[in-house]
Amino acid sequence: MPFCASCGSQVDGKFCPKCGASIVAGASSPPPPPSTSQYQSSSPTPAPYAAPASAPMADNVASALCYALGLITGIIFLVLEPYSKNRAIRFHAFQSIFMHVCVIALYIVFAIVFRILLEILGFFALFASLLWLLFGLGFFALWLYLLISAYQGKTVVLPVIGPLAQKQAQA
Repeated sequence: MPFCASCGSQVDGKFCPKCGASIVAGASSPPPPPSTSQYQSSSPTPAPYAAPASAPMADNVASALCYALGLITGIIFLVLEPYSKNRAIRFHAFQSIFMHVCVIALYIVFAIVFRILLEILGFFALFASLLWLLFGLGFFALWLYLLISAYQGKTVVLPVIGPLAQKQAQA
């Protein structure tokens, strides 16, 4: 009767009933030496879950999630081990971080400039609110476009921050 090469238990089929390992036809190995531990139970214990060797998410899903919450998910995917080694995911993470830092900086600059102009010119409020709305909608459209493109497997390189992200992803 064949024995499992992984755990040493007897096998009747193509898979080990104890650990689930695949058994090659004709291959058998002797059972492991019996344990001398007096605390070992005779009841079979379930095999622990073995994590797959590859990343749990597909590259396109991880790339799209880099954009989902901006700075937060970009940093998370740069820190998580299986994803930090993939250049495509690193590129999307860096581009997401750089894009959101630029948007935050532009938001601060526009807020200061609009507030100054609002104090000087009272009627400027309507024009400033319209520009503010266009800025927000433009950023939302860009964010959505990058998220969908990354999910589809496309790489969109933004004009100024894209090359910086490519350099950082290669490092």
